Amino acid sequence: MATESAPLALPVLPLDDEVVLPGMVVPLDLSDSEVRAAVEAAQAAAGTAPGKPKVLLVPRVDGTYAGTGVLGTVEQVGRLADGDPGALIRGRGRVRIGAGTTGPGAALWVEGTRIDETVPEPLPGHVTELMKEYKALATAWLRKRGAWQVVDRVQAIEDVSALADNSGYSPFLTTEQKSALLETGDPVARLRLATQQLRDHLAEQDVAETIAKDVQEGVDKQQREFLLRRQLEAVRKELRELGGEQEGEESDDYRARVEAADLPEKVREAALKEVDKLERSSDQSPEGSWIRTWLDTVLELPWNERTEDAYDIQGAQSVLDAEHAGLQDVKERITEYLAVRKRRVDRGLGVVGGRRGGAVLALVGPPGVGKTSLGESVAHAMGRTFVRVALGGVRDEAEIRGHRRTYVGALPGRIVRAIKEAGSMNPVVLLDEIDKVGSDFRGDPAAALLEVLDPAQNHTFRDHYLEVELDLSDVVFLATANVLEAIPEALLDRMELVRLDGYTEDEKVVIARDHLLPRQLERAGLDKDEVTIDEGALRRLAGEYTREAGVRTLERSIARLLRKVAAQHELGERKLPFTVTDGELRGLIGRPHHVPESAQDPAERRTAVPGVATGLAVTGAGGDVLYVEASLADPETGAAGLTLTGQLGDVMKESAQIALSFLRSHGAELELPVGDLKDRGAHIHFPAGAVPKDGPSAGVTMTTALASLLSGRLVRTDVAMTGEVSLTGRVLPIGGVKQKLLAAHRAGITTVIIPKRNEPDLDDVPAEVLDKLDVHAVTDVRQVLELALSPATNGAAPEVPVAV
Repeated sequence: MATESAPLALPVLPLDDEVVLPGMVVPLDLSDSEVRAAVEAAQAAAGTAPGKPKVLLVPRVDGTYAGTGVLGTVEQVGRLADGDPGALIRGRGRVRIGAGTTGPGAALWVEGTRIDETVPEPLPGHVTELMKEYKALATAWLRKRGAWQVVDRVQAIEDVSALADNSGYSPFLTTEQKSALLETGDPVARLRLATQQLRDHLAEQDVAETIAKDVQEGVDKQQREFLLRRQLEAVRKELRELGGEQEGEESDDYRARVEAADLPEKVREAALKEVDKLERSSDQSPEGSWIRTWLDTVLELPWNERTEDAYDIQGAQSVLDAEHAGLQDVKERITEYLAVRKRRVDRGLGVVGGRRGGAVLALVGPPGVGKTSLGESVAHAMGRTFVRVALGGVRDEAEIRGHRRTYVGALPGRIVRAIKEAGSMNPVVLLDEIDKVGSDFRGDPAAALLEVLDPAQNHTFRDHYLEVELDLSDVVFLATANVLEAIPEALLDRMELVRLDGYTEDEKVVIARDHLLPRQLERAGLDKDEVTIDEGALRRLAGEYTREAGVRTLERSIARLLRKVAAQHELGERKLPFTVTDGELRGLIGRPHHVPESAQDPAERRTAVPGVATGLAVTGAGGDVLYVEASLADPETGAAGLTLTGQLGDVMKESAQIALSFLRSHGAELELPVGDLKDRGAHIHFPAGAVPKDGPSAGVTMTTALASLLSGRLVRTDVAMTGEVSLTGRVLPIGGVKQKLLAAHRAGITTVIIPKRNEPDLDDVPAEVLDKLDVHAVTDVRQVLELALSPATNGAAPEVPVAV
């Protein structure tokens, strides 16, 4: 048990981040001012008291003094081994530090109380066992270090407190662990703590030795395997020189393959580094297979292979015209590209600033207009190889940039694989359905395409799998999309936009005659002389059996027609050769599905009643006609206000409110019974209610429908309109004029009303469509009503339909 004696006045000798336990003898450097002051003060005090000078050794950690110190005696003052002045101090016993006091010299003096650490005799059995355990652990540790002379000294210690304090010499103890031993006054508890610390250290040492042994065995094995492989290579070399072994091993010699390949300098350096790693790795190492796959990929890429462009500009134009009807915008863009590239090559400007003359075009248009097949025609016209990369539904960014090589089954991205498949560095790469790219937790593939499709960056494209620069500046990228809004703005900004707005009826007839019919005749097993379809039948197929921007449905209708003829011939019902006329269509494939309003019975037309107007809209499949219906509620049962149906967006709902407000405020001027709008609720409906609709371009159509409803005047069947309306009645510009006029032409409309400020957009509309349409450009909704509404039949007040 630890007890305390009378207080002592002692000079403090601070020990920074160091702890001295009783029984230890330590040399201290007197060059330290605090150490020298404490020793001098102790010597001054010892002149008046018997015995050796005494100091108080106190640990100081981060500027904070411990609560317990060690009484030390200055055994000797002299020179240390390095020649500096020093003092040899022996720890005598623990002292509980009290209040400060005064004393001679410049040192700090404090009062301290000695702690009595004697253990009563005889020792309990558990203490004896604890001493034996500590001595056994200490002996095991000392023997590992080869300190045999210390073993006997430890075994000779019989005092519990001295044995515990012997841990102060252990170099593996931290300052915190030694401080814990110093603060523990009970000798038995201190010995138990010292035993636990020594036991933990020996356990850690065993683990470290096991790890070191395993590492050394692995290193020895690798060195032995490396040496044997070198010897094997030397033996094989000698055998080859003697003619005893064939050269069959050269296929596996990646170093020879890399040196023989025509690689760019930086790629060659990276490949040789990987070969070095491969030679150092073992056959069982998974890294070896990764390196071999990477080297195979690099060696298979056509780093310096390029096809010669066909600089026959007129020939390229002829190829495009022969393979695609219409699409003048994209044909002109490809012709311009070839012409500029030819002039650059002629003037030695093929490579400027490390970049070649590639192109990045975005072909945007409805389905079936030939965006994908146009890519093959472009490659054919330019004399380049063609590769198609389908991006629809791709959600993993690694599909574009590749996987890191550390992943199992890692592959380069689709761009690198496309170059590898093409076999040249300047192919035509079609990025199909770029608007269908998605994003999730695996990243955003569209963001990875930013570098690929940027002409200022793609000459240094870096795939995650290759990790070397790949020059894409000579590639012609064609991206196809149906919906422009689905393409991220940053990605769209890097591409040149070319719109494919659909075909006219004349273009469809040409495409069907020159392309679709021969292909479907071959698929149906018919000869071109056995079945012919005259132009009238093709025109009726395009106009009444299909209504689309592209020609996919038209091709399916031709295929169905030929299948029917082939089946009838096999059944003996029809003889060949056979010519299909427009009169034969109904008997072969049934009635038409899209009869124009103008061709229907007047009583069956949608605009046969007041309150129905024909508008024009743009959908994902191109342009389309859009009917707007309006009615008024019964004044006794219906609530006032505006009801809108047909899955309308916020912008379209606001357009309806504006149309209603305009008629309420200007109805008297237009000679309309606006009182009905105040007392009775108005209902506007857009048929095809399952299809979401939005946009401001139906404003004039809704205004016309309401005006027709109030006035009782029918809207002309042959008139369709588009335009945004303002509260003052101004007709504001909208988008998609070309698509809307093509849709009006397909639907049999002859008169179209557009905003005056959209008049310049008529330059994009094919001339044959404009010749068949009477286009009116207006600035005010009053002009729209004059053009669209039929004249009043009599002067009687109109009878307004009531919604039931």
